[in-house]
Amino acid sequence: MIQRIQSIYLLLAGLAIWALFLFPVAHNVYIGGVSATIKITGVYLNSNWHQTQVQTFTPLIIGAIIMGLLPIILIFLYKNRKRQVTLCYVYILLVIGFSYWLVQTVKSAVGGFTMDTHNFGIGALLGSISIILTVMAAKAIQKDEKLVRSADRLR
Repeated sequence: MIQRIQSIYLLLAGLAIWALFLFPVAHNVYIGGVSATIKITGVYLNSNWHQTQVQTFTPLIIGAIIMGLLPIILIFLYKNRKRQVTLCYVYILLVIGFSYWLVQTVKSAVGGFTMDTHNFGIGALLGSISIILTVMAAKAIQKDEKLVRSADRLR
């Protein structure tokens, strides 16, 4: 059903990916001697308390929109729980691939700069949060399937 806890988990997983548009992936990265912030939308140079966009990541933006929509679509597949669980695990693999793509894009934008833990923004953790929420949703869906099977045996 749509009102189950797995729907909340999947909704939050999609919102976690869409939150990449709000939070930076990396900040205080120096490109050409100027401090820069890297978001999913591109590279922004920080100068005089103003950010100027110098590079756009259009394919990454499209990928993030699609990745944010997939868990929302999974919510409405509640009639076939086995397919829903399978697609949850496929989505986890897609998030891992998307996160790898994001890291490679950030590395290519930064150049030879070595990233430290103090350079990572909240956006670097959002893929992991989405994966955890999707795993929790898959476990809840499996629990529902087990409950339905036990109820069918009692009939």
